[in-house]
Amino acid sequence: MDDDLKSTTRRAFLRGSAAAVAGTAAGAAAAGPDPLITELQDWASATGEGVDATPYGLPIEFEGDVIRRNVPWLTADPISSINFTPIHALDGTITPQGCAFERHHSGAIELRKDDYRLMINGLVDTPLVFSYADLERFPRENHVYFCECAANTGMEWAGAQLNGVQFTHGMIHNMEYTGVPLSTLLAEAGLDTAGDLADKWVYVEGADASSNGRSIPMEKALDDCLVAFKANGEALRKEHGYPVRLVVPGWEGNMWVKWMRRIEVMDGPVESREETSKYTDVLENGVARKWTWVMDAKSVITSPSPQSPITHGPGPMIISGLAWSGHGQITRVDVSKDGGMTWETARLGKQGDSKALTRFYLDTEWNGEDMLLQARAMDETGYVQPTKAQLREVRGENSIYHNNCIQTWYVNAQGIAENVEVS
Repeated sequence: MDDDLKSTTRRAFLRGSAAAVAGTAAGAAAAGPDPLITELQDWASATGEGVDATPYGLPIEFEGDVIRRNVPWLTADPISSINFTPIHALDGTITPQGCAFERHHSGAIELRKDDYRLMINGLVDTPLVFSYADLERFPRENHVYFCECAANTGMEWAGAQLNGVQFTHGMIHNMEYTGVPLSTLLAEAGLDTAGDLADKWVYVEGADASSNGRSIPMEKALDDCLVAFKANGEALRKEHGYPVRLVVPGWEGNMWVKWMRRIEVMDGPVESREETSKYTDVLENGVARKWTWVMDAKSVITSPSPQSPITHGPGPMIISGLAWSGHGQITRVDVSKDGGMTWETARLGKQGDSKALTRFYLDTEWNGEDMLLQARAMDETGYVQPTKAQLREVRGENSIYHNNCIQTWYVNAQGIAENVEVS
């Protein structure tokens, strides 16, 4: 069926549905009038709340299920743990701060702006210390970037584990960050002392009790890293590093150091815990692969999915999801309904910044038959999202991090979706 005929059929179906509803409301003998149309409702019978009822706007109670969730057995204690963005319940690409996943190594700390200090030291011409007010005086930029934990989808290496897209792919958010380029602050301190920058690194450290720190090659530090103090137009939330965090576009979330307090210019990497025993990829032979910072192209269908079943029955439907790549923009997403045997090209939503989430939609028809739903992303470098079998050929089954394999949802005739593996 060509696209024009599909559109005509969809419009006819929807007109038919509207007519059926109108007929019911008009008093069809079998159903009678619809009281939601013919009777005065409570919400139209009295005045509502005044403008100051909620000084800081909150979601309406009917959306109270759209929240971050954790998996209690995943870690020993919530102080060093993670929760997940409810991506199944969101549309578009921007993640509200209140829904954006959290990852802490020693709990979210409270640090006032007045008490905040950021030191730049090491191989710089002039060691400097900035207050929060100092940072706000530098020229600032706004960019939308995704932040993905390296462990996102990590539980799925051994097979289908968690039955919900929030839990399989929810260690991700996409927000508009406001801040000062890291390169600006490094230039303020001066890098002549460092000499040849080709082999230099910066070590960025947080102010929390874990002193979480990561080594970043100077090339990346001078490219697009941002010292951010706003997200989605407002101050960072406590759990996202208030008052200041590092943004490392396209690279794993552990490098986005929160509550950042120190930047040291160095001759080489620190080889910290978070870049040796953790956040490395253990291969089949037991050797750990280091410095795999970039989050490769990845996608997932968010609706329908285990937490977002099909409830409307056969007919027109929208398959929707998210795609992203740490290498740049997404250029194409294909969707399969039969476990990868055949593919249809999805429609991409509005493209934003490079290294940001892209929304995709497939406007289609469902005849009520079982489906094996998959999405496959491609980015501007030509990279194609792999199957799990292709990843396992290279890395075996011992890995946790950087699992960007194609995800499969089995959808039954009742519209219920389940996490399954089709390698």
